[in-house]
Amino acid sequence: MRKVVFDIETSNEFSEVGKFDLRLLDISIVGVYDSEKDSYRAYLVEELVELWPIIEKTDVLIGYNSDHFDIPLLNKYYHGDLATIKSVDLLKEIKNSLGKRLKLDSVAEATLGVNKSGHGLDAIKWWRDGEVEKVKKYCLDDVKITKDLYDYALKNGHLKYKDWDGIKTIELDTSNWEEKEDSALTHTLPF
Repeated sequence: MRKVVFDIETSNEFSEVGKFDLRLLDISIVGVYDSEKDSYRAYLVEELVELWPIIEKTDVLIGYNSDHFDIPLLNKYYHGDLATIKSVDLLKEIKNSLGKRLKLDSVAEATLGVNKSGHGLDAIKWWRDGEVEKVKKYCLDDVKITKDLYDYALKNGHLKYKDWDGIKTIELDTSNWEEKEDSALTHTLPF
């Protein structure tokens, strides 16, 4: 099963565009882990043409808040509909189980003992300051955390998070995460 774990950084933020509308945000970097190649790569927005064939051949897209943010934003740049590919959004899975949303950093620290290397607003500042490699590293760090959380949940059936009174467990039903689905994706780009 080919899995693509991904995360997106933007070059602007909602407060600058005046409203919460993904169509008004612009991608700076897409970080990707491709299980078929067992490799990580960051794509600049002008390199997305190299990413589409990978995504079009994947069995599942894996992210954190990806159904609500990353996939719709990436669709702005794609000529098909990426929402037709099977998706495992860890934040959505957590919310469905726990009833509330949690920050990636809280889950990563409690489950894996690691923290994020920055924040999304840092990445926008770095991008504007021309620190592209710093943005790539930050984005790929988030991809690595997301991949490790996915692998942990798949193996253990739960994730952990920090709460006021200690570390708590979030039970997750991972039984269908790696079941292949027929994709209705229309391959719109030439190979």
